[in-house]
Amino acid sequence: MASEELQKDLEEVKLLLEKATRKRVRDALTAEKSKIETEIKNKMQQKSQKKAELLDNEKPAAVVAPITTGYTVKISNYGWDQSDKFVKIYITLSGVHQVPTENVQVHFTERSFDLLVKNLNGKSYSMIVNNLLKPISVEGSSKKVKTDTVLILCRKKVENTRWDYLTQVEKECKEKEKPSYDTETDPSEGLMNVLKKIYEDGDDDMKRTINKAWVESREKQAKGDTEF
Repeated sequence: MASEELQKDLEEVKLLLEKATRKRVRDALTAEKSKIETEIKNKMQQKSQKKAELLDNEKPAAVVAPITTGYTVKISNYGWDQSDKFVKIYITLSGVHQVPTENVQVHFTERSFDLLVKNLNGKSYSMIVNNLLKPISVEGSSKKVKTDTVLILCRKKVENTRWDYLTQVEKECKEKEKPSYDTETDPSEGLMNVLKKIYEDGDDDMKRTINKAWVESREKQAKGDTEF
């Protein structure tokens, strides 16, 4: 439903942009048009991602590039994805399926896990992840050893919640890189504010243009025009 409203906003901005002649007004409308198009694109990507999650297929793990620290190798790279119930971490270790089960140990807490693989090709492998983005269920979490892969299953304490990041630290780093945007704001609210400001700042001709475009847009929607 939100996507449909965004599409209507986009069409309305395009209509107003065609009518506008003042540079400042066109700049404001062009910026709003780009913002709405970005929102629509993001929502499309989220829908595609949700469909992929529903399949709940186990994806191939990322290739590990371990950092050797003496006899123990620290695992620094991994792949991860999620379903409604689990956050899944994939670690590729050649031959790990051939070591005894007890040699692959995982310890969970509510906000962390650590993996230790003993005596694999004459070395031990370790991975510690602290400050998980959200709490997990310790008793509901587990591990699976597959061909050349260790799969760690962190059971979400609150199911059907999406993790945008694996850890809190990753979230903070990423959010510093991008401008903050209130995703809870009604998508049409930004458009209304832009139009209101243009109307208030515009001269009589600009106000008449906006009024006319607004009326034409509403009439178009009322008739169920296919463009909307």
